[in-house]
Order: sequence, then structure tokens, then C-alpha cells
Amino acid sequence: QVQLVESGGGLVQPGGSLRLSCVASGVIFSLNDMGWYRQAPGKQRELAAHITAVGSTNYAEFVKGRFTISRDNAKHTVYLQMNSLKPEDTAVYYCNSPSREGVGRWDWGQGTQVTVSS
Repeated sequence: QVQLVESGGGLVQPGGSLRLSCVASGVIFSLNDMGWYRQAPGKQRELAAHITAVGSTNYAEFVKGRFTISRDNAKHTVYLQMNSLKPEDTAVYYCNSPSREGVGRWDWGQGTQVTVSS
């Protein structure tokens, strides 16, 4: 059974930075694509960033140039470096392994809250 544990969220001012971490267990981490999703209040969960098993990355337009996804296979961890944060980035952030359609393939973790506000 795959378990995902996200951390690193918090309250930050507009223009600030945060680094999120997600540790995955119960899976051969290095063989799987990973992604960061977010869900704002009243909105659907959306895929923000994607990293393949071999390290290729892809970003949604709304985070491109500001967020960077990376992974450390030895630590079974995927990261999301978030810079130049905006109030509209406020959401609960989750990690998962995206299917071809971009849907998370595993059970969701608890997520980590990111709030961007002055």
C-alpha cells in the first residue's frame, strides 16, 4: 500500500518562497513519475508540476517559471520549490503519481496547506 506524506507548507507573504516535500513509501519510487497537485477552496484538484522517472519535468502554465519540481530517489522524496508566490497559489498541495490523463494513481495523502497572504 502506497503512503504519501507531504510537508513544508505554511503562511507566506506574496513574493515569498516555500519548499514542499513528499515522502512516498510502499512503492519502488524510482520507477514512477511523480507530480504535485493543488486544490483551492471550491475548486477541483489540478496538476501543477510533473517529473518523470528519468527526471524530465513539465509544468502547468500557472506555475511555469516560478515553481521547480525535483526528486531524490534515494530518499523516496519529491520536492516542489515555489518562488514568487501569489495569493492565487493558496491551496492544499498534494503529491501523487500521475496517470496518462493526469489523475493521481494512488491514495491521496493529507496534503500540506500553503497560504499566501499579507
